[in-house]
Amino acid sequence: MTSPVPDPPLDFQAFYQRYHRAYLRYAYLHLADRTTAIETTESVFVQLLQTWPDVLTQPSVQRYAHSVLRRTIANHLVLRHGSTALVETATFAKVRVATRRQLEVLESSLGLYAAIARLPERQMDVIVMRFVLGYDVTMVAEIMGVSTGTVRSHLHAARRRLAHELGMHHSKETEAEEIA
Repeated sequence: MTSPVPDPPLDFQAFYQRYHRAYLRYAYLHLADRTTAIETTESVFVQLLQTWPDVLTQPSVQRYAHSVLRRTIANHLVLRHGSTALVETATFAKVRVATRRQLEVLESSLGLYAAIARLPERQMDVIVMRFVLGYDVTMVAEIMGVSTGTVRSHLHAARRRLAHELGMHHSKETEAEEIA
């Protein structure tokens, strides 16, 4: 007779409930397949549950968990010899709710999404979570396990890099609007 699987610890259950949807949305943006995103996200939570006592000893559970998510997605992309599907999935998400005028703007956004995909890992994460997935700075910081100041710093650096790459002017007023 096999013994029943014990319920996950309450703190893990709370962590799962808090971050599952965000992790799933993030995985889908990179993998572009709903089933694969679900399997990948569940795999991340299984890994975390299997090592939960060790995870709790990390300086930041959220930062550690986010790194497991990123590593699992990266491993999946390597196995399928692909790269992030961010350009396609982010554009499609916007197209679903777009008007004709917005579609004209989205056409020019393709270059933006491609530039976002070329950002360093942390800068890309904050831009994706903040502007593509729509999380506020506080939630982005919480998901990534970093301070809001760190998120703002990554946002600033990413926006400057994007502005330079896209040949746009990045002003202090633009930055002040984001902080507000």
